[in-house]
Amino acid sequence: MAQAVDTPSKPVPEVDEQSRPFFEGALRGELMLQHCADCGAFLALGSRVCTECLGENLEWRPASGRGTLFTFGIMHQKYHPGFFAELPYNIAVVELEEGPRLQTNIVDVKNDELRVGMPVAVTFEPVNETVALPKFRPTPSA
Repeated sequence: MAQAVDTPSKPVPEVDEQSRPFFEGALRGELMLQHCADCGAFLALGSRVCTECLGENLEWRPASGRGTLFTFGIMHQKYHPGFFAELPYNIAVVELEEGPRLQTNIVDVKNDELRVGMPVAVTFEPVNETVALPKFRPTPSA
């Protein structure tokens, strides 16, 4: 009798107090970013002070969810067993309309069709009851 082989799971981000608004927004289908109430800049994830004015008056706001593909690479190496079934997959950086850049994946498109500068929009991949991950899919040019 053959023994069942468990497929290793992918690593899942741990939600902490600083990241909670981001992940709660993702579960609702909203891309949340930190925003500086002093100068109006939107900030990259994990910022503790504004990178523009060094202000500490930060709040979470919904972002548009739109951006462009800034850069990407195609992963062919088997680094983590949880991703083996998806090889080759893309690892991308999206520049949001608001300015910050997010590391993510581009979905609903073949890897050989990815182009730097292509317009993209956020979608969310539920992982478990506390985490959904933002991914991006191509959108038609305006």
